[in-house]
Amino acid sequence: MEKNLTSGSVAKTLVLFSLPFLLSYFLQTLYGLADLFIIGQFCPTAATTAVSVGGQVMHMLTVMIVGLSMGSTVLIGRAVGSRDEALKNKAVGNTAVIFTVLSVVLTALLTILVSEIVKLVAVPADAVAGTTDYLFVCFLGIPFVTAYNIISSVFRGMGDSKSPMYFVAVACVVNIVLDLVFIGALGMGPMGAALGTTIAQGVSVIVSLTYIVKRRVLPGFSRKFLAFDSRVASDIFKVGIPVAAQDGFIQVSFIVITIFANMRGLNDSAAVGIVEKLIGILFLVPSSLLAAVSAICSQNVGAGEHERARKTLFYAIEIAAGIGLLFAIVFQFCAGFAVGLFSGDTEVIRLGDQYMRSYVWDCIFAAIHFCFSGYFCAYSKAGLSFLHNVISAFCVRIPLAYYFSKAFTETLYPMGCAAPAGSLVSIVICIIAYLYIKRKVIGKSND
Repeated sequence: MEKNLTSGSVAKTLVLFSLPFLLSYFLQTLYGLADLFIIGQFCPTAATTAVSVGGQVMHMLTVMIVGLSMGSTVLIGRAVGSRDEALKNKAVGNTAVIFTVLSVVLTALLTILVSEIVKLVAVPADAVAGTTDYLFVCFLGIPFVTAYNIISSVFRGMGDSKSPMYFVAVACVVNIVLDLVFIGALGMGPMGAALGTTIAQGVSVIVSLTYIVKRRVLPGFSRKFLAFDSRVASDIFKVGIPVAAQDGFIQVSFIVITIFANMRGLNDSAAVGIVEKLIGILFLVPSSLLAAVSAICSQNVGAGEHERARKTLFYAIEIAAGIGLLFAIVFQFCAGFAVGLFSGDTEVIRLGDQYMRSYVWDCIFAAIHFCFSGYFCAYSKAGLSFLHNVISAFCVRIPLAYYFSKAFTETLYPMGCAAPAGSLVSIVICIIAYLYIKRKVIGKSND
């Protein structure tokens, strides 16, 4: 259902719109956590490593799809803000066409290359078979992953962040039930985890499509809008490609860091994989605010409400950074306990505790540059987000992680410092980019 985000209290609009985002992301993350938790209860460490490494590869793919769909959210949001129904329907139609083709190509390509991908990420020998099984099944489910995310991007561009939350809630429940059946009852290991996730995503897509048809969510939409329009597609790609590339590079940097951990042994690999899952939960706050800022600011940019867009950005930074500080403090005391929920191995818990206590400080710094990225997307300046993320990942995070992995072989604590160091560099670049937009882009539009 369409909702106007260009009036009323800025803070209230931001909070109410971002909360369903947060819950949606939490439920989506719960997929991977459920897989990891349940596999840890019924299977050995090698299976846990297989699911954690395979989950990282799938997460990288998913965030790139989400990033690309951000172009659709922004374009639809601008159309809603400017009350351009024709543009909105063209954006929806072209989104459907583009992502259908993309999902088919990705499924075919990745299922063929699954063995090479497993070799590339340097999975420990004991976990190779499980990781291969997990990824093969997950790759077959790429059309479902893609469909869910483009449907969500359409709803959010129209100002509706609640409906996607309901769709993913259904999938989450189905996934947990199927994990217990496939992993616990049937003993299928990593393949069972992947099968449960894939089927659950398929159920989510069926539920969401049924909702769209029965509730007539797009009353003016017809088949004619499914025709490919190069100008509309270009506007989608202008935002989507830089965001997808940026998210992809970020995930590549984390996978590279995982490779460094894999090279240190099975325990280090499992510890890093578990902490990445935990950090993924904590990052739900800045991730949801990034998406909310992008959607809200897009409508306001379309309506010419630049000051309202600016206020949205800074409210989001205050909320995300404040919550990040709270997380950073709390996990100085309970990191080992949190890691212990996913593994009973004392060495994995020790290493995970070290890695988590340093890594968790990134919850503050990443929160700031995430919000800036959402703001840049609303102004179709996603290239700025790409720039700061690539520089921080490849000039700071990866080099530091490599150095610390070699220099400190008995502890993971220094490796965890690489992420917050990279985010600090991103913040500096974001502030410079924000001042550029304020002077050159907004200044010209106000003249």
